[in-house]
Amino acid sequence: MYDLPDVPSADDLDAGTNVLVAGPPLTGKRDLAIEALASGANRGDGSIIVTTKDSADKVLDDFTEAVGVTDPDVGIVDCVTKQRGIGTVDDDPRIKYASSPVDMTGIGIKLSEFLQEFYENRSLTENRILLHSISTLLMYSDLQTVFRFLHVFTGRIQSADALGLCVIDSTAHDDQTMNTLKQLFDVVVEIEDGEGDQPKIRTAGLS
Repeated sequence: MYDLPDVPSADDLDAGTNVLVAGPPLTGKRDLAIEALASGANRGDGSIIVTTKDSADKVLDDFTEAVGVTDPDVGIVDCVTKQRGIGTVDDDPRIKYASSPVDMTGIGIKLSEFLQEFYENRSLTENRILLHSISTLLMYSDLQTVFRFLHVFTGRIQSADALGLCVIDSTAHDDQTMNTLKQLFDVVVEIEDGEGDQPKIRTAGLS
């Protein structure tokens, strides 16, 4: 069983659940997803982050801060650094590099490598996987291509009995795109601007 801190009724999610976290920019979508991984890491779950927006170094810093330990069990698939051509791009135990957000086959391979390694070498059978962000994938590829990739991605999470979290900027895409993608997810968490600093969170797919 998995949980999503700060999300109502999301404290008893089955293994293999895929969650779409949607909302406008600057509403804390990424923070909510990182916190969900950090919560799992603190109880011994493995964490895998596929980043199409930020470099692995930034993601690692943010995740480490959220977990509160200096060396968390995490694997990061960096789809940014090689494309930008800056920084080092040698794989290390916690970071694997895909060539770009267009390289969806490469992203899938790196994810599978981490999952296999977590199971076989680290004895981590409960894992939380974050993809940030679907919107970046849609900037580089058409909806059909991204849908096919996410169909495989969510299926892999399901078969691994993991928890999947995928973040999307809902205001960057039309209703048809959003409705098409929502079909792939068991739970949809929608975040909106609320009063003060507190976002308003709505969920669909939770009993």
